[in-house]
Amino acid sequence: MQFERVSPARALAFATIRASFEDGAFTERAFRAEADRLGLTGRDRAQAQRLVYGAVQRCGTADVAIERLAGRSTRLLDPPVLAALRLGLYELLFADATPDHAAVDQAVELVKSADAAHAAGFANAILRRAIRERAQLTAALLEDDSTPAAAAVAHSAPKWLAEMWWEELGAEAARGVLAACNEPAEVAMRVNMLRTDREAMLARLGEAGVEVRVPEAGWPLDVPEEIAIEGRTGEAVPEAIAAGELTPQSRGSAAVVEILDPQEGDHVLDLCAGPGIKTGQIAERMGDRGEVISVELDPDRAAEVAAQATRLGLRSVTVIEADATKGAIGPGFDRVLLDAPCSDLGALASRPDARWRKSPKTIGRLTEVQGELLRNAAAVLKPGGTLVYSTCTLSRRENEAQVAALLRASEAGEVPPLRLDDLGSLAPALAAPAERRCLQLRPDRDRTTGFFIARFSRCD
Repeated sequence: MQFERVSPARALAFATIRASFEDGAFTERAFRAEADRLGLTGRDRAQAQRLVYGAVQRCGTADVAIERLAGRSTRLLDPPVLAALRLGLYELLFADATPDHAAVDQAVELVKSADAAHAAGFANAILRRAIRERAQLTAALLEDDSTPAAAAVAHSAPKWLAEMWWEELGAEAARGVLAACNEPAEVAMRVNMLRTDREAMLARLGEAGVEVRVPEAGWPLDVPEEIAIEGRTGEAVPEAIAAGELTPQSRGSAAVVEILDPQEGDHVLDLCAGPGIKTGQIAERMGDRGEVISVELDPDRAAEVAAQATRLGLRSVTVIEADATKGAIGPGFDRVLLDAPCSDLGALASRPDARWRKSPKTIGRLTEVQGELLRNAAAVLKPGGTLVYSTCTLSRRENEAQVAALLRASEAGEVPPLRLDDLGSLAPALAAPAERRCLQLRPDRDRTTGFFIARFSRCD
């Protein structure tokens, strides 16, 4: 492909959009690989990321707009033409920084560059019509989210997801969560208290010109190690990460370990540990005194866990490459964390293509694995020990239904006797809809990853 008349940022965005939808590549990985290949840095790379993430997130709305404007299904369009139209419509309908003529001209040039010059006139006509009819398009596609079907179009989400959230969360909450999926995710960091402290890090970042704040949201989101970055990170934040003083981690993720509450000298099991973010937080909370056994099946992710521990200077972490569904880990743990594989529906804002990769079948497959993992987690807990079950999703089958199933297994004597701790009484505003003793964080209301958190105590 030749991109002589296309800006570097749009060339990168176009290539990534095509890789995502034509090759099934993960958007984030495809973007990094293509950006590195092209040697794109600085503002061009940042602009390209905004364009590609936005176009991938908003392709559901864009596709409906294309079909209205073209009078034909998007399935009938050549893939490169569809990719260029998705990018162009994202710029016309959602990105204020681009002049209309530039968005149209660049999209048409992208079509030509992809050996689809025969469709250049078609793409030009569609985008120019979108400009003329922008007010009508906006009113028809973006301003009505009164039903699940309308909300799926307005917020660019699969219809099944809008319907599920409508049923499980209620209409108002469902609309809020859907809207939040298209908002920039909070940039939060965990301070490694073994190497510095939060006040010193705040001062250092402030001196470097990084705008930083301490979030205040009440327990368990007021994690004492967490800070939030506003705007650009500059060089100071990457340097602190490389030095093991900072770790990128959402406040929702950090709240899981806040609720686990590991103590110095504990014997702790992190049952599905990759990539090791929570493992590191657990060991830091324990002052690196005690033992954290981190189990991960995938070799690459197990290597990430070990690398995290090394970067953070932790000696209490032992990484075991094993299948946690097989129950091969020995008993006697004071605390067990099962941050289970899940549908990731609480993290859609930071994973642009995730919404298009999920389905009800995905959830069905995951629930079987989650059930096996929970039973194994309960089996290795010592009497009086604590088990925390968490997911970064909003899905009743993966969350409240799994808690209910484990309690039934406990009552039947299939796992050790367990009590579900009443977290909802400690944070009523965060109580999960179908089991108020658990917590359900929401990206719209809580401005962080949508984590579900349940805590059990072994009571024999």
